[in-house]
Amino acid sequence: MTDASSLSRADADRPATAAARYCLTVTCPTTRGIVAAIAVFLAEHGCNITDSAQYDDAATGRFFMRVSFAAETGAGLAELRRDFAEIAAGLEMDFAFHDEAVKMKAVIMVSRFGHCLNDLLYRVRIGALPVEVVAVISNHMDYQKVVVNHDIPFHCIPVTKENKPEAEARIMKVVEDAGAELIVLARYMQILSDRMCQQMSGRIINIHHSFLPSFKGANPYRQAFERGVKLIGATSHYVTADLDEGPIIEQDTVRVTHAQSAADYVSLGRDVEAQVLARAIHAHANRRVFLNGSSTVVFPASPGSFSSERMG
Repeated sequence: MTDASSLSRADADRPATAAARYCLTVTCPTTRGIVAAIAVFLAEHGCNITDSAQYDDAATGRFFMRVSFAAETGAGLAELRRDFAEIAAGLEMDFAFHDEAVKMKAVIMVSRFGHCLNDLLYRVRIGALPVEVVAVISNHMDYQKVVVNHDIPFHCIPVTKENKPEAEARIMKVVEDAGAELIVLARYMQILSDRMCQQMSGRIINIHHSFLPSFKGANPYRQAFERGVKLIGATSHYVTADLDEGPIIEQDTVRVTHAQSAADYVSLGRDVEAQVLARAIHAHANRRVFLNGSSTVVFPASPGSFSSERMG
């Protein structure tokens, strides 16, 4: 069975220290004794469980678990991965150990709507999102100054029908050179190729309004206004080859009335999009999201994981 984190450059082993905080994620076929095996293993390695969540999907026969723990006697990731492999093999587990102090490296992609980008940069700056933004990519120059002022590399990669394969190759080079584990489409208004979606499967997060499939195409908020829609929403999901139909991570809505204008709809939509995208990234970066076929299992946040390093 696999330990996905062993392949991650962003999650390289740090020197083991007393009370280092790690998390373990597990997926496997449902059977008896999974929780007991994990608990005994961690106890025998001097680890104290601080938070745990699990879900047994009766429909698919799959079990999902995330455990946060403190390595009170100095056990390191390499030791834990090595020793857990035998247990994992016996239970047909896919598992991963992660150092909770290591922030996930992310690349943000944006076009000309900057509300999500600006919101994410602020949240990262105050420590409210456990990610390190290693680059911002855009097909326009609108946000170059904003990004550079945050001391983040900015890459303008124009995309046309003629140069799309070359442009995506340049995008992936930025991602790979930066060691990024996650791509965030913060209102990036280009359709990614099937090849790129497959290459980064489960590692590209998108945000869009929740009017689909009712209101497609240009100006969906105007369409919703003209139909008297009473709920405006946003959906954040993993990107797949099926446009806007990937596994959903987070959603939310805001109520509107006849008294709001079409411009109000747009403004309220911007706010809910920014919030939903941030929550989806937070869940992914904290290893709380598990793919479950065409759906997801999303565990609640651990205590303290929303706290910020500073305000302002």
